[in-house]
Amino acid sequence: MRLKGKVIIVTGSTMGIGKAIAQKVVAEGAKVIIHGLEEELGMQVVSELGPANARLHIEDIASEGAAGRLVDLALQTWGRLDSLVNNAAIVAASTIYDTDHAFLNRIMEVNTAAPLFLIQAALPHLIASRGAVLNIGSINAYSGEHNLLAYSMTKGALMTMTRNLGDNLFREKGVRVNQINPGWVLTENEIARKKEHGLSDTWYENLPNVYTPSGRLIFPEEIASASVYWLGDESGPISGQVVDLEQFPMIGRNVPKDENTVPLK
Repeated sequence: MRLKGKVIIVTGSTMGIGKAIAQKVVAEGAKVIIHGLEEELGMQVVSELGPANARLHIEDIASEGAAGRLVDLALQTWGRLDSLVNNAAIVAASTIYDTDHAFLNRIMEVNTAAPLFLIQAALPHLIASRGAVLNIGSINAYSGEHNLLAYSMTKGALMTMTRNLGDNLFREKGVRVNQINPGWVLTENEIARKKEHGLSDTWYENLPNVYTPSGRLIFPEEIASASVYWLGDESGPISGQVVDLEQFPMIGRNVPKDENTVPLK
């Protein structure tokens, strides 16, 4: 077991990528704090993993004091904290034409500020365990879809934070901070989001090859498997790194000029 005895907080883990990560770290021997807004879904995850392995905390991650309450739950339950996974995020459409001040502040608050403050609250305990932080970003950090302006901005900021803290915290305190940038992942929320945009119930079954060279989208479980390396001791002294998990290179890609390049609406 690659994470035996470790205690890990995974935000946004009642569904999607966060849930898959929580399931995977428990399978690898860790204890986990499940977090999110969906109490019924969270209770299902805890039931599946078992109360000896998981505890649930339902709260908006951006609420005042939420970070401290998550950390306290881990300490009160298992007496230690080894790793954080900052996964909770709002994925909401916006463009230059409809992004107002309040909307941008809310997206930044959840997607970028909350991860920073959770690291801050957990830091004394991560120093004690020489722990690790894994931030879940997005390939949208590099530019982003045309209708994901605010979201893409927050993921770009998260990437800068990861590199900054990954350098300073590791040199000064021995705490590693890394990030993975998933590409297009077939989560429950992504299925629903595309249906809201007018696509069919089975939109993900016949995607253009330019988006899915493998013939399908990435599964949450595949992101979870990659996460284990960064949360465990086997990643050794590696810190301040951002790794893209996509089916094709984001920079310098040779996009074929054929009918499969028509973007999805």
